[in-house]
Amino acid sequence: MSDQRVDTALPLVLPLARPAESFRLLWRHTGGHRAFVWLVGIAGLLAAVAGLVAPWMIGWLVDVLLAAGVGGAGGMDQAPAAADAATAAGTAGAAGGPSANDPAAAVWWAAAAVAGAGLVAAACAWAGQAWLARAAEPTVAGLREAVMDRALRIGSARLDGTETGDLVSRVAEDAREVSQAATTVVPLVVQSLFTVVVSAAGLVAVDWRLGLVGLLAVPMYWTTLRWYLPRSGPIYREERAAFGTRASRLLGGITGARTLRAYGAQGPELERIHAASAQARDLSIGVFGFLTRAFSRNNRAEAVVLGAILGAGFLLVSAGYITAGAVTTAALLFHRLFNPIGALVGMFDQVQSAGASLARMAGVVSLPLPERTARLPGGTLELAGVTHIYDDGTPALHDVHLRIGPGEVVAVVGTTGAGKSTLAQIAAGLVAPTSGTARLGGVELVEADPGSLREHITMVSQEVHGFATTVAENLRVARPEADRAALEAALESVGAGWVAHLPQGLDTDVGEGGYRLDPMQLQMLALARVALADPQLVVLDEATAEASSAGARRLDVAAARVLQGRSGLVVAHRLSQAVAADRILVMSAGRIVESGTHEELRAAGGHYAELSRAWFGD
Repeated sequence: MSDQRVDTALPLVLPLARPAESFRLLWRHTGGHRAFVWLVGIAGLLAAVAGLVAPWMIGWLVDVLLAAGVGGAGGMDQAPAAADAATAAGTAGAAGGPSANDPAAAVWWAAAAVAGAGLVAAACAWAGQAWLARAAEPTVAGLREAVMDRALRIGSARLDGTETGDLVSRVAEDAREVSQAATTVVPLVVQSLFTVVVSAAGLVAVDWRLGLVGLLAVPMYWTTLRWYLPRSGPIYREERAAFGTRASRLLGGITGARTLRAYGAQGPELERIHAASAQARDLSIGVFGFLTRAFSRNNRAEAVVLGAILGAGFLLVSAGYITAGAVTTAALLFHRLFNPIGALVGMFDQVQSAGASLARMAGVVSLPLPERTARLPGGTLELAGVTHIYDDGTPALHDVHLRIGPGEVVAVVGTTGAGKSTLAQIAAGLVAPTSGTARLGGVELVEADPGSLREHITMVSQEVHGFATTVAENLRVARPEADRAALEAALESVGAGWVAHLPQGLDTDVGEGGYRLDPMQLQMLALARVALADPQLVVLDEATAEASSAGARRLDVAAARVLQGRSGLVVAHRLSQAVAADRILVMSAGRIVESGTHEELRAAGGHYAELSRAWFGD
């Protein structure tokens, strides 16, 4: 008699945030860690400057060795450039450094300078990585918690129409993507940017004419970016969406494994999983090919411009404007740009992917929360003219009127699709009706503060969840401050004495990796939570449907105890649950077609009488 809606429409998609919204969210969560961000930048700048030492020292060493006549240089024409090199070497000797007269000392001096610069760069890289971790990990943790907080507070009505795997993917895979980008990609991006800027400045400082030649690379790199950027964003967004779909398919196959085996439907489900995985795989292969084309464009630019620098350098040295060492330094500085620029382009896919993941996380955080501030006074629950139509156009309720007074228990029965579960969700304040009102004590449930709503109304469905923690913490979900005496009293009230016989009693770990509870025990814990919360109104949506016949009576007794002294709306899976209710509603096609006590409805000879005869016999 379940009427859980089967949604054949396409699932709703959780939104994506705009880049500005994503950046604001990220900046907000850096909070008190921004000082570490600045320290990372300073370390990156120092490391980039230290990286200039090697090209400069090698160029200087070339001039010193040429001036000393090492390597056959003495046979060359004594052009002005050679004279300049000799003068520079002599000046270095006069200043206390090695000169052309002592090339071995020059080599050792240059090696020491390069080694010292390497140590400085390594220290900066280590410090930058440590500071980045201090900034990134708390930020990503805050983002993940913000997504979970919004997902838990947004309400089931908004999330029920979406793919479960999409939300799981945003909390798990996307958060991991952002975390990995923050700890591995960001350091490389920062270091590469500083290296590009500092090396370009160094190239101009060596000789402005060679710097102008190096500028030839700018339009070539720019054309690569203009080709790359418009295509990369959609590709990475499509790839991340495919990963979410794959996660949803895998999750559905795992959670529904028993049902699939029962109906021998493993084959079709595996085909659907394979199709989702194949789509994700093909998109990833396409991304790799896309990156390869981008790299080839960069390699072409590097080869052309490096050749141009060497050619221009040859002409300038021949004319006596600069030394061979200067050309060597310029060529090394330009060559030093290869890896950073290649890294920037190569990591752009990871930056884009992390940006897409951040946009997906920010999309959940950006979901608006309803303004609900009213306090519920308690009293009579009243549904007036309630009609509800789901987002996909499926009608569920039509002009339903219902009053449940203090202490009154009303049972709802009907065939599958009658609208019972939708009625229960609206009565519990989980779903806002399309039209009509649902009030408790005269205050509309859709306007009630969530805390006040949960103080007065508690709902238990047949889909009960056991958290991977102790029994005590599972119960404290309903009342975090409850002491052990209150927990034990709640368990006793529903007849859950079996908890005392668990290995560690209330402190026994249950759920994933812990003691395995059967469906009846999980339902009893859920009912014990209700007793602990002590609401005015209890909504039981087939809350004992999952129990076996052996445990059904025990759960019926536990549910009856929870309802004592409280108002109740009970969606009955078994007709025996409805007999003890003060009033029974019979629903059909979203309408209440009969109302009365068990005896009154049996005597009326309508729908309930037919159900009763089928259940109890004549």
